[in-house]
Amino acid sequence: MKHLLEIVGSAAVCALLTGCTSAPKTRYVPPDPAVLRVGVAPVSPPMIFKSGDRFVGVEAELAANLGRELGRKAVFVAEKWEELIDALCNGPIDIILSSMSITPARSYRIAFSEPYLKIGQMALARADEKYKYLSNIASQAERGIGLKPGTTADFLVRQELPTATRKYFTDGEQAADALTRKKIDLFISDAPMIWYLAGQYEAKGLAVTPLVLTQEQLAWGLRRTDTELCGAVNAYLRKAQASGELNQTLSKWMPGFQ
Repeated sequence: MKHLLEIVGSAAVCALLTGCTSAPKTRYVPPDPAVLRVGVAPVSPPMIFKSGDRFVGVEAELAANLGRELGRKAVFVAEKWEELIDALCNGPIDIILSSMSITPARSYRIAFSEPYLKIGQMALARADEKYKYLSNIASQAERGIGLKPGTTADFLVRQELPTATRKYFTDGEQAADALTRKKIDLFISDAPMIWYLAGQYEAKGLAVTPLVLTQEQLAWGLRRTDTELCGAVNAYLRKAQASGELNQTLSKWMPGFQ
């Protein structure tokens, strides 16, 4: 996992990929300047998920810290993953903290903060078959590949493995359970979730495959017009990286991270 995950904090990347520096035509004024409405799809452990009634994980902690830094109370607003960008653009939320990768398509609609984590798409399989899929995933995964809809893993499989059978799940636990019951042969998602599920389901015979399918950057989504908030968010990320707060939070939720 160490070779997949690394902190990145380049302002140049932000300017090139995210549009944070675009000049707004109008300045967005939040309904309550004392509140930061944080949009999440809480189905991505260890990044953001629910424990009972609480939102927990890497991005839950970072959101609370960000709110304190900005002098605004972070209030979580749960949305379906595929509706997060619409919610941001239409106003119900102010920022997306939900394990979202920077992609060109998303960057057409929203701005991104400076990226704070580099990840890769990986695959979870039954432990006795974890080396089976190295040569031809599409043909070997006869029972199908599990995915969460609208994710970069979904886009990857559609583009690179068009003949593969795709089966969709709302969260990783559902997919892992289907994998143990041989309803699918693989579950593809980002590295933090795959490693988390491998630990949770090791006793049930699941393991991480050696496949590393992509490299991506995680960042937080913002409205293109909200450049003032984007600047404040980037300042917080730089401060959290310099102080070690970012590394500490990542290490807490991903013990193998350095």
